[in-house]
Amino acid sequence: MRTNGDYLLLIILAAIVAFIPRVVPLLYFTKRKIPAWFDEWMKYIPVALFTALIAKDVFVTSTYTFNVNSAAEVISTLLVFLIAARTKSMGITVIAGLISILIFSYVL
Repeated sequence: MRTNGDYLLLIILAAIVAFIPRVVPLLYFTKRKIPAWFDEWMKYIPVALFTALIAKDVFVTSTYTFNVNSAAEVISTLLVFLIAARTKSMGITVIAGLISILIFSYVL
């Protein structure tokens, strides 16, 4: 039988495990000079991750075959890419994506 103390211990341990990978690099890089080439290269990481996540959800099915899931997703994706290129704001892009998929899912 699980007790409240077990759940509390689990929450504390999960917090520590989630905290360590964030703090260790922060502590390491605050005392070091990052090379300019590395800093320039790191600017592309969020864009690459965002694109990979979007492309996977829109073009790949659960059986890992290439497929366009729906017209609403494709139209929303194109709209989001245009908004992202124009505004260069992740917040506006995410909100626009959510609103566009909501609207196009009901319309199409």
